Amino acid sequence: MPVSEGTTVEPAELRLEAFRGELIGYCYRMLGSVFEAEDAVQDTMIRAWRGLDRFEGRAALRSWLYRIATNVCLTMLGSAQRRARPMDLGPAGTARSAPGEPLPEDVWVSPIPDALVAAGDPAEVAVGRESIRLAFVAALQHLPPRQRAVLILRDVLSWSAAEAAELLDTSVASVNSALQRARAALADADLGGDTLRPMDAAQSELLERYVTAFQEYDMDALASLLHEDVTLNMPPLPLWLRGHADIRDWMLGTGSGCRGSRLVPTVANGMPAFGQYRPTGPWALVVLDISEGRIREITNFLDVERLFPLFGLPMRFEGRTALRWNDRGQAGEGA
Repeated sequence: MPVSEGTTVEPAELRLEAFRGELIGYCYRMLGSVFEAEDAVQDTMIRAWRGLDRFEGRAALRSWLYRIATNVCLTMLGSAQRRARPMDLGPAGTARSAPGEPLPEDVWVSPIPDALVAAGDPAEVAVGRESIRLAFVAALQHLPPRQRAVLILRDVLSWSAAEAAELLDTSVASVNSALQRARAALADADLGGDTLRPMDAAQSELLERYVTAFQEYDMDALASLLHEDVTLNMPPLPLWLRGHADIRDWMLGTGSGCRGSRLVPTVANGMPAFGQYRPTGPWALVVLDISEGRIREITNFLDVERLFPLFGLPMRFEGRTALRWNDRGQAGEGA
């Protein structure tokens, strides 16, 4: 078709790239791994680029991309085990428990930087951040893949039942039935702490007290910031702990190598997070889940070789310890 004078034709790559962020968010929820999500989106983009000339309208393009991405994810899930968190694999340990041998990367739900998930208007951003919090993504992994897709399309992305049915090549009745079963399966899941919200003075004070207590290695002060039934987990290690007393004692015993650590702020899965640097080097990406003014969950992801570059964290401590979050909950430079 000839192009009229003065009309700007958007290059194919730019038309596709406009959807990359939201597709990464979708595939991450489906797969539970940021690295698999990036691979799935790249595969989606390649397939779409090869057949882009069949589509003209933006709405049709978006639906078509989601159809491709869904099929890519369903294929990947067909040969993969369900990703989990340490709490899914066995009972809690005690302060005297050994960490255990690391399990392979494909066992675990991984964290994702907020920056990889497309931003929208404030309401969309809020919903998007809630639906990438670690507990929610882990709960999704318990659902059969097609139920998982239905729940994300309907309850996270707000697609109609008819739109979801068309994408999945099924009936509206089947979509509604799958959604009902998926919602029932998640009803009893512990999906996290407080609703995620922009950083306020109370949260900032809590995080400042956490950083001070951790960096001074004052475990009594740190324990006072934790819920009584707080959990600590450390993928890829299978050990997890419950209760501030066991966590305090473990940190003073087996975990005492963290003494002298420094923390650099970032954001993961919509939640406050830190790059932790032991005196010997980078150690963990620490993600905090907060509820009712206290910390209810601490997740230490130890795969720093892959995660620190993804989160823009240096592989050596550069002296940045002060907290700097803006009103969208995004971390910035510290002093």
